[in-house]
Amino acid sequence: MKFIVSSTTLLKHLQNISGVINNNNTTVPIITNFLFQIEPDEITITATDLETTLYTKVPAKSEEKGKVAIPAKIILDTLKEFPEMPLSFLVDNTTFSVEISSGTGKFKLAGFNGDEFPTAPSLVDPNTLEVPSELLATGINMTIFATGADDMRPVMSGVFCQISKNDVTFAATDAHKLVRYRRNGIQSPVEASFILPKKALNILKNIASQNDETVKMAFDSSMINFKFSNFSLVSKLIEGKYPNYEAVIPKDNPNKLTVDRIPFLRAVKTTSIYSNKTTYQVRLKIAGSELNISAEDYDFNNAATERLSCEYKGEDMEIGFSSKFLLEMLSNLDTDQVCLELSQPNRAGILLPVNSENTNEEVLMLVMPVMLNS
Repeated sequence: MKFIVSSTTLLKHLQNISGVINNNNTTVPIITNFLFQIEPDEITITATDLETTLYTKVPAKSEEKGKVAIPAKIILDTLKEFPEMPLSFLVDNTTFSVEISSGTGKFKLAGFNGDEFPTAPSLVDPNTLEVPSELLATGINMTIFATGADDMRPVMSGVFCQISKNDVTFAATDAHKLVRYRRNGIQSPVEASFILPKKALNILKNIASQNDETVKMAFDSSMINFKFSNFSLVSKLIEGKYPNYEAVIPKDNPNKLTVDRIPFLRAVKTTSIYSNKTTYQVRLKIAGSELNISAEDYDFNNAATERLSCEYKGEDMEIGFSSKFLLEMLSNLDTDQVCLELSQPNRAGILLPVNSENTNEEVLMLVMPVMLNS
């Protein structure tokens, strides 16, 4: 069995799907390989960790059909060394050994019987929806940093996706911070909700950010499939009920601070260098049109203060936040200004973009306060 393929095209596609593979898997060693399914005009390549399966199609020339599993690490390391050139693959149909021929050399490696490679379970009577790839990339990027890492609460380790008749909402929380991203104007024939696992989302956002096309989503009660023109991702959904995150969002926030995002980001980043390395606490002191940002580490006698101009409506206030959470949120917004809505020093703050260019977007970020040092 023989096929010819572009070295750089093959490498790019393999790199896009290689993030699925768990190279330390010892219970099912076949899944440390890529499955190559050869057709006359293309190869379908599969990578899986049994929870997430990713397919990609690569143009190729072949006069035969067949399949072979090729070790992922060695094929990736080999392809990285080639410039753009046609590569010829010759597969022994009995031993499944693979010989790769370039213009200057030959490389032989052990392959495996492709029939032993596991197949992803099929979706049962799935619902379908088409969305722009840009929506997926934005929704994931906006929320994935707020997911939790507590093994005792697996539902919070993923991103909650809620599909309504006229919008799609992504939400994530780890109980210290919360992000809700909503895109209006997306028409859906169904209403549904599910929890997407973090590993699949990290792979999906990379593919979605490189494509400008419509993505076909299909999902049932336990599985979801995202289909692009050259990629298809199938993933198990996280089982369980997502917490009612809407209930923790304070509705009455009379104190509103508006400030330029980049100077605010820089000031928090600079002062956080001097903060306590356990709490990463920064103190916001707001009075009139002035915002003071400060941090101190009493153990090492370190302290820093930054002063910014701002617009503020409300009572003078001092409130503490984790600088790590503030920096994550400010870095994931892209507007010139942000609004921080507050009620009391012991209640959550709401961070919102100001004058977003996309009027169909709604972004809300919630951050819990930390107790101020006296």
